[in-house]
Amino acid sequence: MKDGRIKLMGKGHSDELYTPESVIDILLPYISKDKVIFECAVGSGKLKSKLENEGYSVVSSDNFFNEFPEYDILITNPPYSIKDKFLEEAYKRGKPFALLLPITALEGIKRQELYKKSGIQILFPKKRTDFNGKGSPWFYTAWFCWKLLPEELNFIN
Repeated sequence: MKDGRIKLMGKGHSDELYTPESVIDILLPYISKDKVIFECAVGSGKLKSKLENEGYSVVSSDNFFNEFPEYDILITNPPYSIKDKFLEEAYKRGKPFALLLPITALEGIKRQELYKKSGIQILFPKKRTDFNGKGSPWFYTAWFCWKLLPEELNFIN
């Protein structure tokens, strides 16, 4: 969606999910503050604001596929309905990235071939991300990264 909202399909659901600070916090230890971050699905600006408040330099856009700013690391919570397009474009750009995606993004022949060809690193939160603030998250997400983490699988203690 244009404004960075995540639209979940099925059973008539259309939910807006914005990145909670708790899930951003687990990624920060892996990001050097001397790097410029590109937040390419800025939406409400919550992720961008958090990064800037933590001392990071951030360029942003809601037009990932047509914007090519100077940056070092791509960090975003893309619309899940077009996660494949975001993954393909992120790899194509050849810079380290972190995409917050549902854990089901490990599934699928096309994605698995992409991961096998290019590599993938996963940063698993300790628990499900509470997008709606109601304490009842209904699916699991993780940071899908490339050339950013120390190991392929990284679990938060």
